[in-house]
Amino acid sequence: MSIRRVVPDIRSENLDDSRDFYELLGFVEVMNQGWVMTLASPSNPTAQLTLMRDDASAAVQPDLSVEVDDVDAVYAQVLASGAEIVHSLRDEPWGVRRFFVRDPNGRVVNVLSHP
Repeated sequence: MSIRRVVPDIRSENLDDSRDFYELLGFVEVMNQGWVMTLASPSNPTAQLTLMRDDASAAVQPDLSVEVDDVDAVYAQVLASGAEIVHSLRDEPWGVRRFFVRDPNGRVVNVLSHP
């Protein structure tokens, strides 16, 4: 298994105001779907953060996202561990395959792959 990137997910009631603030730190908008926006460093594109209102398909909001090369293998490993799955493995309409799991600290982790 390989981790491609780890991204903090920040809940925001006003995505535009949040984007404007993080632009002061050097981030630029690289993706915007209306309910979720990703900002990245122009000089290091894997240095990212996600701003999110309510998740489009999950009842809970993730605290961070971990992109892996094989989400199905990670899902099987997490299931076998007995960890709490809070959003089952699925293909999302915006082109990712993902699931959410609660870590031992109560944080929700969005584990995903881009097929």
